[in-house]
Amino acid sequence: MKIIVLIFIVLILASLGSALYFMVKDKGGASTRTARALTWRVVFSLTLFMLLMLAYHFGFITTKL
Repeated sequence: MKIIVLIFIVLILASLGSALYFMVKDKGGASTRTARALTWRVVFSLTLFMLLMLAYHFGFITTKL
């Protein structure tokens, strides 16, 4: 589970980095490449959130009280 979370965090950071690169390269204009990269970041973030909720629900991760 830790590996999956780390992979998603790397994907989220990579999409943020590519959005920044496209924004700088396109001289600050909101291009479709920037929007697409930010859309992928949202998709990766939501997927990670759902995976964590499912993992908690099915008992793959637990809380320590």
